[in-house]
Amino acid sequence: MVYGAVRMDVSRIAMVMATIQQRIAGRSLTVGARLPSVRSLAKTLAVSVSTVVEAYARLAAEGVIQSRPGSGFYVAAHTAPLALSEVGPKLDRAVDPFWVSRQSLEANDSALKPGCGWLPPSWLPEDAIRRSLRTLSRADSFSLSEYGTPLGLPALRQLIARRLAERGVEAAPDQIMLTESGTQAIDLLCRFLLEPGDTVLLDDPCYFNFQALLRAHRARLISVPYTPHGPDTTALAAVLAEHKPRLYITNSGIHNPTGATLSPVVAHRVLKLADQHGLTIVEDDIFADFEDSPAPRLAAFDGLDRVIQIGSFSKTLSAASRCGFVAAKPDWIEGLTDLKIATSFGGGRLNAELALNVLSDSSYRKHLEGLRRKLARARHDVGRKLRALGIEPWIEPQAGMFLWCKLPDGLDAADVSRTALAHNVVLAPGNAFSLAQSASSQLRFNVSQSDDDRIFAVLQTAAMLRTW
Repeated sequence: MVYGAVRMDVSRIAMVMATIQQRIAGRSLTVGARLPSVRSLAKTLAVSVSTVVEAYARLAAEGVIQSRPGSGFYVAAHTAPLALSEVGPKLDRAVDPFWVSRQSLEANDSALKPGCGWLPPSWLPEDAIRRSLRTLSRADSFSLSEYGTPLGLPALRQLIARRLAERGVEAAPDQIMLTESGTQAIDLLCRFLLEPGDTVLLDDPCYFNFQALLRAHRARLISVPYTPHGPDTTALAAVLAEHKPRLYITNSGIHNPTGATLSPVVAHRVLKLADQHGLTIVEDDIFADFEDSPAPRLAAFDGLDRVIQIGSFSKTLSAASRCGFVAAKPDWIEGLTDLKIATSFGGGRLNAELALNVLSDSSYRKHLEGLRRKLARARHDVGRKLRALGIEPWIEPQAGMFLWCKLPDGLDAADVSRTALAHNVVLAPGNAFSLAQSASSQLRFNVSQSDDDRIFAVLQTAAMLRTW
């Protein structure tokens, strides 16, 4: 019993030390900042005063903090540069928000990537892209060499406005600003709307790069459980009342990673709560072209008042030619345009011209129709093969390329993913998507990248690791 008590004390001391070190790494405690008093931190972390005293003493011995007699403890000088992987709890470092991205992007050409988030090259409109490139090769020198305007190519913004209207979102071309990607769109919005330490709300699970990007902006992250119809509105109301987040980033049309679709009832409740609590919502809609019929959009119900919508064309056109956009109310577009100039100067004119040419090509809509049929067949076929291994999809998505699946009891997604990686198969373990680290038994499958029988052979091999 004494040995166990000693181990528990050591663990609590390490936890207190890690908490302070993470706050310093995340810049919520800067050089010279005064640390919480021993008693207040002990109360916050629910540990004894002696535990905090010992943790502070060890941090002082390491030179991380320094004691000023009669005044307290302060952050020492010469702090290490911000390390994004160190910001936030290291509950499972192997499957942090960078794990899937690194494995997918760095994999060799022979790797199988059912965990990645994009279509295979053969599923993209290669012929239309090549026609567009030939057209661009004959363009005038201005198009080939000059910066784009800050808002972006007018003809593409007009086309995007028409496409948004098809999904019920009314946005004039001057309410749309082109970006280099959907990721850059969110980055600019974070710069525009957030200060370090602001609270941001995410779904649980959510797209893992939301977490990574927000940590780069030193935001405080909280989450709300996601259901087959949208965020849990009862939990959402409680979180808004308690934490008062500044921003909520979510998907509506096709949720990543679950494939769920927002219902009209939940959308209205979310917007009512947002209005009550002064919450701004960023609606990431990059999977819109995968839908047969448009699902409800928060931006459509809201009229781009509290909701900002972003999109991109990397999922259905090409990830090699990045082009995205932000749709927001006019006064916000003005401020965002200044930020875009400050951070990237002009826009990527060639990428915008390429996107415009492909989207205007008469074959593009036919390509999308064929793509949706292929994805529907793939969801059915991959789901059937997974069920044969005891891997159950959470829901049957109406559209898109993702299946969010539960492993058989006794299997851990991180262990399965490491085993698969040894066989040159990249999987997407659930806790990479979960801020609460509550998805250790889940995997996200990209059905378009899961048509190779070797994937299921590797999954079957991994299933043999189950401990009973």
